[in-house]
Parts: sequence; structure tokens; C-alpha cells
Amino acid sequence: MKSLKTIYWISTGLVVLGMLASVINYTFNPALKIAFAHIGFPDWFRVELSIAKLFGAIALGIPVIPARVKEWAYFGFFVNFFSAFLAHFFVHDPVFNLIAPLLLLSLVLVSYISFHKLNNLKK
Repeated sequence: MKSLKTIYWISTGLVVLGMLASVINYTFNPALKIAFAHIGFPDWFRVELSIAKLFGAIALGIPVIPARVKEWAYFGFFVNFFSAFLAHFFVHDPVFNLIAPLLLLSLVLVSYISFHKLNNLKK
């Protein structure tokens, strides 16, 4: 159980830190306006995505948030990273741009699976 908690908190902590870094990057890095335009997304989507990532990071990072809210955050991150992979793939971006969202997706999946295992142990 202790190792499962460790896996959960490390993976979740990395997801939360990554999303907070992403929020800062999306908000203050002007190069991302160009990157979003390259993929074909409007600039407002960058702003909307950063707000959603902030709410998702808060939902996963605060232990007292209800499990149902965390489920939606996990779902949102899954859709986000899988969609990022597809978006980069269809505009023929370099391999790094394809691998990064998949690595983040796998980190979200580790957090999600360990979250559910921990919740099932509590029941």
C-alpha cells in the first residue's frame, strides 16, 4: 500500500507540476501563439486550454477534492494529450512533438490507475 501511495503521489505531482508549467507557458510565451496557429487552432483555444489545465491541476493536486471531480480532470487530461498527439501527427510535426504528449498521457494513466487502486483499497 505504501508503494502504491508513493507511485500515486509522484505521478500525480508530476502531472500537476507539468500542467502548472504548461499554464505559465501558454500564458506568457508568445511563441505558443505561433505554435497554436501552426496546428490550426485559434488563439482563444490556447487561453481556454490553459484555464482548463489550471482547474484540472487544482482538482488532482488537492486531496479533499471529491473523486468524481478528479475523474473529470483525468478525462480532460486524457483528451488533451491524445488530441495533442493527433494534432501534431496530422501537421507532420517532428517526432519529439508526437512523443511528448504520449509520455504525459502515460503519466496521467499511471496516476489514474493508482488513484483507483487506492480508492478500492479504502472500500
